[in-house]
Amino acid sequence: MTGLPAGRLLPGKQMRTGKQVRPGERLRTGERLRTGERLRAVANWANLSTPAGLVLARITGCRVRRGAGGLRYALGYRPPLPAAGAFTVGNVVFFRPALARPESHPVLLAHEGRHCTQYALCLGLPFLPLYFAAAGWSWLRTGDPASRNVFERAAGLEAGGYAERPPRPLAALWRSRRPGPPDHPKRPERSQRPLG
Repeated sequence: MTGLPAGRLLPGKQMRTGKQVRPGERLRTGERLRTGERLRAVANWANLSTPAGLVLARITGCRVRRGAGGLRYALGYRPPLPAAGAFTVGNVVFFRPALARPESHPVLLAHEGRHCTQYALCLGLPFLPLYFAAAGWSWLRTGDPASRNVFERAAGLEAGGYAERPPRPLAALWRSRRPGPPDHPKRPERSQRPLG
């Protein structure tokens, strides 16, 4: 991963060229990609997840621009779902209007960049059902779709703005799901029925 994405860097950080970056200085978005970033970008184009992300950006009226590490930023996402402030489809990272300057959120960008890598590792769009299954498991275990979601944990819960919730005991979940006693009395067996 890229560590800190292009845009504003923390004072004293160095660009890949080794040049010292002054506070507030911006990196060029045309900066050469690292081998892993290039492989991720090629994989997500080949598995069609990045083209799908660009189609979604066009349909939803987002403004798309190049970002760091081979990512594309889709700015101004307004539909209600998903409710997150940022999410990823392939190498396209969608941002709500409140996050109009992605470079000012380097920790969130790194988190979303890790999701881009997860798309590549899952061969593209199969990432989505796997992610939703993991979110369902997390919701069942914690009441929260992120806390036990393997993809969110690998991308960094805190970096994505999530708080970790403790798991609920599975036995308590199953007991709470079993139906209670019936409202009517149990019918007696034949040998217990009165004769006559």
